[in-house]
Amino acid sequence: MVDAFALGLAKLGAALPLVGGVIGSSMGMYYANSVAVNVLAEDPKQFRNALFLSALPMTQTFYGLIQMLYILEVFLPKATVDLTVGLAVLGLGLVGFAAELFSAMSQGKICAHGISELIRTQGKILTNAVLMAVYVELWGILGIVFVLLGLSLLG
Repeated sequence: MVDAFALGLAKLGAALPLVGGVIGSSMGMYYANSVAVNVLAEDPKQFRNALFLSALPMTQTFYGLIQMLYILEVFLPKATVDLTVGLAVLGLGLVGFAAELFSAMSQGKICAHGISELIRTQGKILTNAVLMAVYVELWGILGIVFVLLGLSLLG
């Protein structure tokens, strides 16, 4: 017999990384694009650089999607979901949620600072800004790793 409550908790946990990714990516892109509009008003030639930096926080949404699909399509069909497993998947979902949310929001702020310096540096800051943003991206990637490792420990 299937424990519907436990399965519901697990499915909620599966959705959380995607929710964190969507909210974080939206906020991160908001931060970066808010600054980009001002920069482009002064120097439209920085469009390509500003667009590239503004798009970086979007990746965490894909990381959240990967986690959700893995839980729903790979883990749950094979698992015997009782209350303990349901709560564990919910907890892992919260880990994925936090990793994607804070990674994307922080990355957006870093990208916004990089965009703000495009005019002063005539675009030369781009590589350094991307490298700084990649450090924060790592936490979104580690979110996937932590969730998959946690699921592997569940069975």
